[in-house]
Amino acid sequence: MDQPANAVADLYREHHGWLQGWLRRKLGCKHQAADFAHDTFLKVLTRLERPTLREPRAYLVTIANGLVVNHWRRQEVERAYLETLALQPEALAPSEEERALLLEALCELDALLHRLNPKARRAFLLAQLDGLGYREIAAQLEVSERMVKKYMAQAMLHCLQAEIARP
Repeated sequence: MDQPANAVADLYREHHGWLQGWLRRKLGCKHQAADFAHDTFLKVLTRLERPTLREPRAYLVTIANGLVVNHWRRQEVERAYLETLALQPEALAPSEEERALLLEALCELDALLHRLNPKARRAFLLAQLDGLGYREIAAQLEVSERMVKKYMAQAMLHCLQAEIARP
């Protein structure tokens, strides 16, 4: 076994039980805790850079917490999507495959938008979903139109960079 893999094995051996217990207390479910602990160490193992850890538990908690938050956000998006679908006439309901593809796209979009500055995200959504102009967005956000233009430029650049980075 190479040295980086040894370091991960040692990290796992020394902290897996503790991390799983921490997750079990946070989630209230031993099965989900086991899944997230596994995913945490998988993420550690697949990282290209392995930092020198002075506080390994803080490092593991940061990764695990990010995974849990992403899971909760995905559940929230899925719930909202299913509620919206329930309001549609059955004749317009998408197939199961279409539903899965749409949900995946929504979750990707949600993750992309959550990496934006909150005001830039809000400006982008007000423009895209509500069709508001820059003056109206500026009034809602209590900023100048010039700031709205900057927010929109940030959002557009962010989306463009994400599109370029896609495989």
